[in-house]
Amino acid sequence: MKFSVQVIVHPDDDTEASPVIREVFAFDRDDLAPDTLGLQLAEAKDLLAAVQDTVAEQQASAAIAKQVACPHCGVPRRDKDTRTIVVRSLFGALRLASPRWWHCDCRDQPTRTFQPLAALLPERTTPELAYQQTRFAALVSYGITADLLGELLPLGRRLHPAVVRRAVHAVADLLEGELGEERPSFIDTCQRDREELPRPDLPIVVGLDGGYVHSSQQRSRADGWFEVIAGKAIPADGRPACFGYVQTYDTKPRRRLFEVLKAQGMQANQQVTFLTDGGEDIRDIPCYLNAQAEHLLDWFHLTMRITVMANTAKSLSPSPPGPEFPDEPPADLAGEIGTQLQRLKWFCWHGNVFRALQTVDDVIFDLDTAEAAPIEQVRLLKAVREFDAYLRANAGRIPNYGERHRAGEAISTAFTESAVNQVISKRMVKKQQMRWTPRGAHLLLQVRTRVLNDQLASDFHRWYPGLHRMPDPVALVA
Repeated sequence: MKFSVQVIVHPDDDTEASPVIREVFAFDRDDLAPDTLGLQLAEAKDLLAAVQDTVAEQQASAAIAKQVACPHCGVPRRDKDTRTIVVRSLFGALRLASPRWWHCDCRDQPTRTFQPLAALLPERTTPELAYQQTRFAALVSYGITADLLGELLPLGRRLHPAVVRRAVHAVADLLEGELGEERPSFIDTCQRDREELPRPDLPIVVGLDGGYVHSSQQRSRADGWFEVIAGKAIPADGRPACFGYVQTYDTKPRRRLFEVLKAQGMQANQQVTFLTDGGEDIRDIPCYLNAQAEHLLDWFHLTMRITVMANTAKSLSPSPPGPEFPDEPPADLAGEIGTQLQRLKWFCWHGNVFRALQTVDDVIFDLDTAEAAPIEQVRLLKAVREFDAYLRANAGRIPNYGERHRAGEAISTAFTESAVNQVISKRMVKKQQMRWTPRGAHLLLQVRTRVLNDQLASDFHRWYPGLHRMPDPVALVA
C-alpha cells in the first residue's frame, strides 16, 4: 500500500483564500513484518525534514509579505535582489529565500538596502538545536554528541564536534554575560537591618574542593595539569546546587558563589557554613559573602595529612645510641613519633590548636637531628614542617570537631568529593581523556553545572519564551 503525508496551510487573515495543500512525503509498504511495521528512522528523518522545509518556507513568506509596505508612508518597497540564508535546525538545514529591498526615501536610513528576513533571524542556529547540542555536550564528549544527534535527527549534513563546541561556548558566554560584577564584599546590610529580618532557615552548608584536568598547552611535566575548583551548596530543605570554575581563568569567583547561594534562598541573616581544604587558592573565596558565615577547615583533609605522616613514620629506623651512652638500646623513633602524631590528631579533633602546635614542634625537634639522617626521616621532617605551616595558616578555622559531630553539624566535605567527581572527573578526566584550555574547561563547566542543577532549560526559556517546555536529562548523568 502507498502512504502520503500532506501539509495544509490555513491562512490566518480574514480573506476567503483557500488553504494551501502540499504533499511533502510518500512511501510504500509491503506485507506486515517486524521490519516493515510503521516508520523507519530514515523515513522519519525525511518526513521531518520535508515538513520543516514547508513550514519554514510558509512562515518566511508570510513574514516578508507583512513588511513589503513602508510602515511610515505605506509605499511598497522596491526589490533589489534575492539571496539565500541558511538556518540550521533540529530537522535539517533550511535554505530560505531572503529578498533585499531598497529603503523608502521618506526617512533617512543608515544603509541604502536591507534584508527583512535576515533581520528577523539574526541567529543562524535555532534555539532548540543549540539547547540539544549544549545539554548533551555537557554530559558526554563533543564527538559523541555530534554522532548521537546526527544519528537520530535529520540535520542535513554531518555535525562536526567543533560546531558543538562552539555552540557550548556561545551558550556559556551568554551565561557569563548575565553574571554580575565582582565585588570585594557582598555584605550590604547592617546588624540592625539583619535583626529585623524574619527568622531564616537552617544553615546552608557549602563545600569547596579542587580537581585537575589535562592541559592542552603542556610544555613540561609541571604545566601538564591545571586546577579546577568545584563545590556544592546544600540547603536544609531543597535540592543541592553544584558549581565549578577554572581558578586561573575566572575573574568573578566570589560573584559566582554568591549567585549560587542566592539561588538557594540565602538571606542576609542566614548562617552559612563553608568547608574547604584550607588551600591557599580557595581559603579566602568565601570571605565577605555573608555576615553570619563561618569558615571551617575540612576534617577529612586535616586528618588525611596526619594519616600520611603516621604511615611514613612507621618506616623510620631506630635511632642509634649516643656516644655518652653506647650500651643503651636504640630508641624506638617510629613508636615515639607515631604516639605523638596520635596525640596531634586528638588535639585537632577537639579544636585545641595551641596544644596541637606544641606537639608539632616536639615532633620537629625529635626529627631534626644535626647528624645525617635516613632519607625516610628527612621526608617525614619535610612533611611535618609543611603541616606546621598548614596548621598555622588555618588556625582560626579549626573548630571543635568532636562537639560539632555530636551535635549533628557538618565537619567534612565528603559530599564535595562526589561533586568534584560529578562535575569534573566524569566529563573531563576519567573516560574522556581530552586536553583542555582553561577557557574551554571553564565554559564547559558553566554549562555542565546548569544541566546538573536542572537549570539549563529555564535559561533557554528565559532567552526564548516561544520554546516549548523541555526537561533537562538529569537522569543521564547518573
